[in-house]
Amino acid sequence: MEAINGSRPVQQLARWLDPDSYDKLVHRAALAQEHRVRRAAGRTGQRAVPAAVVRSARVCRISDEVYEASLVVVEPHRARAVALRLERRRGLWKVTALEIG
Repeated sequence: MEAINGSRPVQQLARWLDPDSYDKLVHRAALAQEHRVRRAAGRTGQRAVPAAVVRSARVCRISDEVYEASLVVVEPHRARAVALRLERRRGLWKVTALEIG
């Protein structure tokens, strides 16, 4: 959520995302940045973005090498659903599917 709201560079998450998930997150962050720029046109000063809070999380073990998780993330004016799939590849855990509502 920090990458989408602009408080963290998406590049910091590259290690944990497969290429498709990374590209989706880059695209989503760019859309959110465009929206923030349009909304802020004419305003002066910069506001701090309140942190998102994970309201609930569920994890499902598919196998020893695969887990799926769903989260409800609450921001000041909305709640989002997040779903992801984690797979162990070459000894590292990677997000191989990512959906953010």
